[in-house]
Amino acid sequence: MELKNPPYLLYSDGKGHIYEDQTLWATGRSGWDAIPVPLRDWISLPEGGQLYELPGRRGIGLDPLTGKMRLCDKGWAVAAFIPPAHTGLYLSAYETQTGAPTLPLFSYTAAGWLDGKFVVPAVRIEMDIRQQSEGFQEPAIRKGVQKLLGAYPANRLVRHIGENCALTYHCPAARNYFLGRWECPVPTSPACNANCIGCISFQPEGEQIGSTQDRLKFRPSAREIVEYTVPHLENAPYPIVSFGQGCEGEPLLMWETIRDAILEIRRQTRKGSININTNGSMPKAVEALMEAGLNSIRVSLNSAREEIYRSYYLPNNYRFRDLLESLKTVRDRGGWTSINYFVFPGVTDNPEEFEALCSLIRETNLCMIQWRNFNIDPDWYLKRMGMTDTGPALGMATLLDAIRREFPDLRHGYFNPPMERIRGSFEKDFAH
Repeated sequence: MELKNPPYLLYSDGKGHIYEDQTLWATGRSGWDAIPVPLRDWISLPEGGQLYELPGRRGIGLDPLTGKMRLCDKGWAVAAFIPPAHTGLYLSAYETQTGAPTLPLFSYTAAGWLDGKFVVPAVRIEMDIRQQSEGFQEPAIRKGVQKLLGAYPANRLVRHIGENCALTYHCPAARNYFLGRWECPVPTSPACNANCIGCISFQPEGEQIGSTQDRLKFRPSAREIVEYTVPHLENAPYPIVSFGQGCEGEPLLMWETIRDAILEIRRQTRKGSININTNGSMPKAVEALMEAGLNSIRVSLNSAREEIYRSYYLPNNYRFRDLLESLKTVRDRGGWTSINYFVFPGVTDNPEEFEALCSLIRETNLCMIQWRNFNIDPDWYLKRMGMTDTGPALGMATLLDAIRREFPDLRHGYFNPPMERIRGSFEKDFAH
């Protein structure tokens, strides 16, 4: 979509109605700064996207008559949630009023209105359709949940991902499992060795923000894991089983159970891929899992700079260096490695961050970056991190281009790839 003019700024009346302000053009946010968004960066809001009212915040727009930034005083600012497979290039630009509530743990992409459409500055980073909204039909999901709960009546994990993840929190991975396809979630750990300030499954009592879902409350057995994952690997198209989910702590704390489960899974089937989503804090445990039959690892991080990483993760008894060693361990043994890279425009595309990311890619011989929209209140995050000035930024589009030029073999996406994609044509849309 090629635009001739910027889109109009959006505002909410606080009653569920959204309007465009035809006296202001929409802008975007990079770090602390509101800036004009290049016309080429705007796309139509993808199917499955949503708009949020941001209470206690006034949108910042560009006045086309004066060429200056000013606040929209007609209502509250608006932001967009863009669906999985898309990466936002700019945050919603606003000024926070005194007494405004802290925003919940969602992502807040800029949005505007043009020619009868909502638009957002974003790119589709991934062609896999596995989490597109039109692929989820509620009656089929409920039927799948009931069928598999009946098939595994004593399995606590199947009940957890059915009743909690699929039906209560509408987790796309869980819903896909009950539809018999693609990636199967395997939460394992109720504990964690990090204290992420934006943790989506556990927040300390009295914190300004709340977790968006409840954390797993039991430790599953290897038998429970094997019981439902082997049939999935045997029968699902492009199958993956993934340890480490948003509804748990750190799966490596349960590495012995995971190891035993992998050994038994691979005794029963060689099909599909076995993956772990992790903070990468225990390289020796990762080594043991690779020896058991692990195929891929995805390590999450908010920054390739140790000081920024530590300020967010607040790690217990592990070092930033351990993440790198875990990635190297998997690559040294022929496995697939990804980082789950939390994108915060103005921080992620900082020149120092770019250099640190390049260093990480080179040292670990990384296979893939999953460019994940960061679910966090932007103001709250920057203040908690002590970032009073985020400095100059390259721009997310420029950063993506620079990484592609520097590392032409590195893959980019949003999801863990199945084995067919890893071994075949990576860019092919395997989810169809």
